[in-house]
Parts: sequence; structure tokens; C-alpha cells
Amino acid sequence: MAHFFIDETLTVLTAGDVVTVSGAEGRHAATVSRLRAGELVSLGNGRGLMASVLVSDVAKDAVVFEVTSVREESEPRHTFVLAQALAKSDRDERAVEAAVELGVDAIIPFAAARSVSRWDAAKETKGRARWQSIAREASKQSLRAWVPEVRTMATTIDLIALPDTRLVVLDASGVSPHDVDWAATPGEATHQTVFVVGPEGGFSSEERDAFIGARATIVRLGDNVLRTSTAGPVALGIASTLSGRWT
Repeated sequence: MAHFFIDETLTVLTAGDVVTVSGAEGRHAATVSRLRAGELVSLGNGRGLMASVLVSDVAKDAVVFEVTSVREESEPRHTFVLAQALAKSDRDERAVEAAVELGVDAIIPFAAARSVSRWDAAKETKGRARWQSIAREASKQSLRAWVPEVRTMATTIDLIALPDTRLVVLDASGVSPHDVDWAATPGEATHQTVFVVGPEGGFSSEERDAFIGARATIVRLGDNVLRTSTAGPVALGIASTLSGRWT
């Protein structure tokens, strides 16, 4: 299994640098991953910086690495964003995890009309922190240079008001994904595609009408009804394939 660790304090690295990772990440590397001197692993900062590093020394709660090579990965010009409806149990969290592994660039907690789960101010702070932690761990699992940001919770009105955005609403009333032009052409005004996933009860008629009125693209994902934890990742996979993001 490839090991990838993240230290958000890193800014610039060059080959030959010696870096000590301590704190929670250092303890995890030392006691859970059980790194040993001489192992070659990956280290990044979650903001595009990636390095191959050699384990030099391991303490109880810290690991010393020597940098062997460095690369920088730019953010995509056109981003894919998941607006995931709050859902009961851990279904929204499962959607976040899978979406990050599949390459989503940002996540918006979506307070849909029919969401059973509700976040007040305190719950939003806790919930966003939880989702961000899931995104961070999923980024490590999938060796991603950029950790997707979990943005502020949004309502339907908030999503419609997003500037320079193409909304893709996942609903059984929509068109086939094959009928959508997913490619982001040079000079295109929109800089993000936001995939909107409803809760288990689906969208209300008012929400559906609002999205249609805002000229959102309504897309169906086949004939089967998918759970809220599944729809977003499936849509991301299809769009990533048809748009050429996955090559």
C-alpha cells in the first residue's frame, strides 16, 4: 500500500530538504502506519505540493523525512463541485468520501427542502469539520495533491445564485448524460460545474421548478433509482469520463 501524508504547514520543498512531521500526522505515521527508516513514501500539503520522501528517522510521535523529488500540481481551470444534500445516517458522509476519491474539487453541504438531517449554526460548524476530515483522509487514500474544500452550507436559492456556474441537477426527469456537452472549452465563462444531489425523498416541486427556471441542466442517471450516497459519485464518474478529465 502506498503511504501518503499531509502537512498543511509546508510551503516550499526542494530535493535534499529534511522535514519533520509531528503532531497527529506524525503520530499516525509512526504508530499506525509504522514507518521504518529507508521507506520511500509521499508527502504533500494538500494545496498542490507533492514530494517523494525517504524516511530518515522515526520517533514516538514524529517522523523525519528527506526529500528526494518535488512536483507542483495546479488546480484545474474548470472545477467539479458536489452539492450534497444533508442525509440521515452517514449517507452524506459516504457520498463525500467516494466523491473525493473520484476527483471532486469542492463540496457544498446542501440544505434541501426534504432533508431529514438539519444543521443549525453549531451543527454546521461541526458537520463541515467532519466532512473536511473525511475529504482529507480520502485525499490521502487516493494520493490527491489537492484536498477539496468543504464550503459553507447552501440552500437552493444559494446554489442558483452562484456566479459563473453550470448547475447539473440529478433527477429522474432529466436527459441522459450522453446528451450533455461536458467539455469545458477555452474561454468558457463558467468556471465550475456543480452537481446537485437531493436527499432520499428527492427534490420538492418548488426546488425542481426553481432549478428549471435558473436554466440548470437536469440529468438522469439511468432507469434505476440511486441513493443520495451513490448518485453524486456516479455522476462525477460519468462526467469525468465524457469530459476527458479521465484519460
